[in-house]
Amino acid sequence: MTTYLITGIAGFIGSALARAVLAQGDKVRGVDNFSTGRPENLDGIRDLIDFRETDILDLDAMNHACCGVDYVLHQAAIASVPKSVLEPLGNNRTNVDGTLNVLVAARDARVKRVVYAASSSAYGDGPIQPKHEDMSPDPISPYAVSKLAGEYYMVSFYRCYRLETVCLRYFNIFGPRQDPTSPYSGVLAKFISQMLSGERPTIFGDGETSRDFTHVDDAVRANLLACKAPAEQVVGRVFNVATGCPTTLKDTFRVLKKLTGYCGDPRYESERAGDVKHSRADISNAEKHLGYKPGVDFEQGLKKTVQWYRTQMERAGQELAAGD
Repeated sequence: MTTYLITGIAGFIGSALARAVLAQGDKVRGVDNFSTGRPENLDGIRDLIDFRETDILDLDAMNHACCGVDYVLHQAAIASVPKSVLEPLGNNRTNVDGTLNVLVAARDARVKRVVYAASSSAYGDGPIQPKHEDMSPDPISPYAVSKLAGEYYMVSFYRCYRLETVCLRYFNIFGPRQDPTSPYSGVLAKFISQMLSGERPTIFGDGETSRDFTHVDDAVRANLLACKAPAEQVVGRVFNVATGCPTTLKDTFRVLKKLTGYCGDPRYESERAGDVKHSRADISNAEKHLGYKPGVDFEQGLKKTVQWYRTQMERAGQELAAGD
């Protein structure tokens, strides 16, 4: 039986990965310090995994966590551009120093492969679309810099130590269990929760900002493919994980208005520092070398996600009523 270590397992991507690995009959070990992950994301699987509440900045803990592991799926990060602008030092510690700890521990434990959650923010805000992996990086936020540094560390550990690494540049992953309560939450999680509650969502900029929104199921599929893909085709390389089909925030709002039943209009505010205007991926390398193809189109993914948030809100309301 294969053993996977998932860092950031209580995040919405990490917890989705855990469920997928369990579903294929393999063993899951996970670490999380709950700084951004949520304990409730592990409901229903907590007793099925080897969970360790710890920080990736604790090298000794990571050494223990990597012992006996076949694959590491490194998801742990402070995944927020605005927060990185406000707190660049904390962003760097977690995203760079923490990633280096994971790599050192994985190398010393002789794991088979490390798959890293990289970010499309590495491309910056250049006019060329779609973004492809051979483009020169141009990060414009501390978050983007830190995630790009993680990529360079991944590649260097393959070149220096022959530790197999694969980097997956995520493009705006969304789906169930994404935390909508943080001021730094992803735009779709915030939009959906606000609109279901009858609150007015905020669009930063003119609404023409576009994103290659990608459902979490596709991110999960890419990670599992990256673990088993032929080494000569994937190790030491970077791959986009997306759909290749961008959507503007205005269009996103219109679709969500229909799905949630929201009747109002959005509020518009100034663009935020560090935000990229347009983001669209070229996924041909992932298709060719990983065997990846997006399986969830945008509106289908939104329907699934809205239904999940609606169910959670109804359940919370029932619990509150029962408490009264």
